[in-house]
Amino acid sequence: METPDTATEASEEAPAPTGIAAQDWGTASADPHYRAAVVDLLGALAYGELAAFERLAEDAKLAPTLGDKAALAKMASAEFHHFEQLTDRLTAVEESPTAAMEPFAKALDDFHRQTAPSDWLEGLVKAYVGDSIASDFYREIAARLDADTRSLVLSVLDDTGHGNFAVEKVRAAIEADPRVGGRLALWARRLMGEALSQAQRVVADRDALSTMLVGGVADGFDLAEVGRMFSRITEAHTKRMAALGLAA
Repeated sequence: METPDTATEASEEAPAPTGIAAQDWGTASADPHYRAAVVDLLGALAYGELAAFERLAEDAKLAPTLGDKAALAKMASAEFHHFEQLTDRLTAVEESPTAAMEPFAKALDDFHRQTAPSDWLEGLVKAYVGDSIASDFYREIAARLDADTRSLVLSVLDDTGHGNFAVEKVRAAIEADPRVGGRLALWARRLMGEALSQAQRVVADRDALSTMLVGGVADGFDLAEVGRMFSRITEAHTKRMAALGLAA
């Protein structure tokens, strides 16, 4: 999930592509290590989109109004379309979508089980905060991908409308009852910690992805850059908390 402010910042600060980022998939995928990293990335993203679809459909059951239920159903449909784009791409490059997703299923399922919302507002905050952290993480990686894969990844990270929807609903709830703010701020902080831990586990468990991040595949990040990456993700989280009217 992307919010308008982060989209603007990313487009203003993006440097001209170099190395693999300046290549197309046909050229870049000749490196088997790079290909394996991209298959892992697309598999993780695909399962994440499928899980987001399932979660939004469940959240719709908690919606207080028919209008809210319909809005979440529309967003769930958009997430499923993203899932289809990713699985279609995996099939097109002769990879099994199921096999690509399988290594990430348990970690993502565990994350969602450990952060199951207890009510409508917690569900909105989870989607806004948790999904945005994941999107920031994948967007950082996308900057180092070949042009074809980068375009696909960025397209499936497009905002489905949930960001502005969550901000509007949460701020209205806090205005109606300021006590809600403290509870949701604690919830969001927990989500931040769990989401970062989950992202780190996903990378650590997959050699191709971890090698890409620490510099073993072409233009991957070095260890210092990995630290800076997580600092940028934390900064973006603080801004989103402010948008919700919550203390980071």
